[in-house]
Amino acid sequence: MHPRNENADGYDLAVLTATSAALAKHIKTTPAGTPSIDFANPAAVKALNRALLMHHYGVKGWDIPAGYLCPPIPGRADYIHALADLLADGNAIPTGPGVRGLDIGTGANLVYPLIGHAAYGWSFLGTDIDEAALANASAILAKNPEIATDVELRHQPVWDNIFTGLLRSGENFDFTMCNPPFHASPDEVLAVSQRKWNNLGKPGASKGSTQARLNFGGGGTELWCNGGERGFVKTMIEQSTQIPKRALWFTTLLSKADNLTPIQAVLKKARVVDVRIIDMAQGQKQSRIVAWSFLSAGDRSKWARSR
Repeated sequence: MHPRNENADGYDLAVLTATSAALAKHIKTTPAGTPSIDFANPAAVKALNRALLMHHYGVKGWDIPAGYLCPPIPGRADYIHALADLLADGNAIPTGPGVRGLDIGTGANLVYPLIGHAAYGWSFLGTDIDEAALANASAILAKNPEIATDVELRHQPVWDNIFTGLLRSGENFDFTMCNPPFHASPDEVLAVSQRKWNNLGKPGASKGSTQARLNFGGGGTELWCNGGERGFVKTMIEQSTQIPKRALWFTTLLSKADNLTPIQAVLKKARVVDVRIIDMAQGQKQSRIVAWSFLSAGDRSKWARSR
């Protein structure tokens, strides 16, 4: 994990339980005699997330509806810290609400803006095609008015659009970020889910079963889209060429290593000025951030000085 990650040394479940008493009923003792939770239990995962967000990031009353993605908080924090390093570019990390991020697919959980605001004081625009997800994100902000002043939510009504038709006149962003849908079909989601449940020592589930989902949950638009991760990121790059100077850095997670070479080819075709590949690792999970900019190093320096 990133060295600034609050959970780089693991979870202190005693401290987290003291912060959020509801976590206590989910604590189990492993065969090795250490405390843990059942990561195959969505309620336990949600309770852990609520405690982590409350203890480390001061978020009150965090909750998500059943069926929505309940993301692992340390991995999401790593993305935020990697962006901080990208923006710093060897200098001091820029902080405060003058640094504005665009979170594509912010979801019902709103995790990236919550962590980015707590860690660095950044402001955010969170967008999503799912109005119910945005309604829940708005409810989280209502419980945290000190965060709400720096986080705006906006609906993207066109499913095939990412940046197109989204930005308002004069809007610019220091970075964009996205955790794109991984899969290309519901059947692919099911197959991955089956493997995850098996790895967690739980029985499989048949197609259409309510158990046939990832242990961290996730609705349809969060988990799959036509073309999968590669197709989504390709569209994102193509649409970024329409607004090349509206963001200092465009970025996205890229979970599948096999997608990196094709995406680099798309970036080359888009004639971006700079590309950065930032490797990430949480336990056995390997992923990467792909970042691109249409601005020269000199123009990026001017941008940074103008904050």
